[in-house]
Amino acid sequence: MDSNNTKSYATLIHLSALTQYFIPFGGFIFPILLWSAKKQSPFVDHHGKQVINFQLSVLLYSLIMGMIAIPVLLFTVFRDMPFETIINGPHFSDGDFTPAKLTGIAIIAIVAIVIFAFLKIAEFFLLICGAVMASNGKLYRYPFTIGFINTFDRIPAESADTPPNPDHTAYGT
Repeated sequence: MDSNNTKSYATLIHLSALTQYFIPFGGFIFPILLWSAKKQSPFVDHHGKQVINFQLSVLLYSLIMGMIAIPVLLFTVFRDMPFETIINGPHFSDGDFTPAKLTGIAIIAIVAIVIFAFLKIAEFFLLICGAVMASNGKLYRYPFTIGFINTFDRIPAESADTPPNPDHTAYGT
């Protein structure tokens, strides 16, 4: 595979993660399929692992934010409401729900929701940034990414145009 095809393919792997906005789990399925098809190239292998690690990290962070926000908000909203009212009664029409109930610990849930929203916005822009870096033939590492897939097993080249250097340590350090 020549240099331009390698760069284009690595770019496509980054952009394929955006399919999550149209297809459930598309952010995992398409990058994995594309990466596994061409991971013989050290450049494509590096970018594929980075995208998959990033998607797994974002999923983990999202689950943590959900595990914080959802129970706290539910507890705060329904804490003074009898269970029978929740199941059978008119929901929130008797004045059982007031904004005053959203004080104290609910701020933690609201902060978790704001962090989640920021995370999803940052994810979109970081995927675009990774695609641009790959199209320019540069290596890219997503910030705050957990290394679920080992990225140090094959030392990548500095760019898609240069061959791997055996004396080179990972990521130019």
